[in-house]
Amino acid sequence: MEPRIIREIDAMRRLHHHPNILKIHEVMATKTKIHLVVEFAAGGELFSALSRRGRFSESTARFYFQQLVSALRFCHRNGVAHRDLKPQNLLLDADGNLKVSDFGLSALPEHLKDGLLHTACGTPAYTAPEVLRRNGGYDGSKADAWSCGLILYVLLAGYLPFDDLNIPAMCKKISRRDYRFPDWVSKRARIVIYRLLDPNPETRMNLEGLFSNEWFKKSLKPELEPEKSVFGCDYGKEGKVLGLNAFHIISMSSGLDLSGLFETTSSSQGGNNNNTWREKRFTSSAKIEVVEEKVKEVGGVLGFKVEVGKNSAIGLVKGKVALVVEVFEIVPCQLVLVAVKVVEGGLEFEDNHWEDWKVGLQDLVISWHNEEPS
Repeated sequence: MEPRIIREIDAMRRLHHHPNILKIHEVMATKTKIHLVVEFAAGGELFSALSRRGRFSESTARFYFQQLVSALRFCHRNGVAHRDLKPQNLLLDADGNLKVSDFGLSALPEHLKDGLLHTACGTPAYTAPEVLRRNGGYDGSKADAWSCGLILYVLLAGYLPFDDLNIPAMCKKISRRDYRFPDWVSKRARIVIYRLLDPNPETRMNLEGLFSNEWFKKSLKPELEPEKSVFGCDYGKEGKVLGLNAFHIISMSSGLDLSGLFETTSSSQGGNNNNTWREKRFTSSAKIEVVEEKVKEVGGVLGFKVEVGKNSAIGLVKGKVALVVEVFEIVPCQLVLVAVKVVEGGLEFEDNHWEDWKVGLQDLVISWHNEEPS
């Protein structure tokens, strides 16, 4: 469970500022327990509300669907794919607003290989066909869009469109679009569901496209600005993190490393630590754009293949070594924090590449945060 817990904490801290995503406030740990202090969802599961009522009216279903899509679009703009969307993971607050929860199976930018995800996960009845097939990579945002289509169908109909305990049989139904709409579902709602439940991810409607759909836009409230505290984290137009709040800084510290908490972890048993989470961080007074260009320049000189993700994270690959570099503004125009995450080939990076990176970046660095004194 340890990797799922770390992944959930990491995803939730990145998505802390959307009103329809369950907020995480604190993480506390002992040798045997991990405690996450999260926002209280007084309304319980959306699934429970649906079970009591059988199905929702079109206006009620659209209200929840709009909030779900807004939250997922925010996730995707920040490089996070949920991958386990279902009514049981959608909660309600005391005012009846939707809260997306349970990010234990989510994918972060550092999980991408060649720009795609490769791990099959989620609940089969709500999982996209390209994930179930397990024969190649897939786009996490397109897979989430499929799950949103399933959820909208269930909210309106009260049951699943493809309901079969036999996974191959269910996949055949999906590929043939073998389902029927109840008579009470309107034509415009059917079109939205049909375009989301497209078995071909290349032609499937994405969530951004919904915001130009007339059925979806009906009674759509102006999206709330991301909440901001006195330690506020600000987001640009593309959803990119421009600043850090206090929780972000704390959660990026060594206190988030859970590897030493459990006697059963591979590190405590002397296992191979080659692919464990390793991260180097430094502060710089340079502008974000300058730091990003320098990282790409140094990566190119050192022979790394450079890719920029949707959330502006920089991916670098060379042989068995894979890095993700993220830049966060702490004090506007004065101070940034740079995180260099080694997601593959940790030992090889330490032995063969790290000193070259230190030399290449030295003009930017005020101080390294987790370097042992020489």
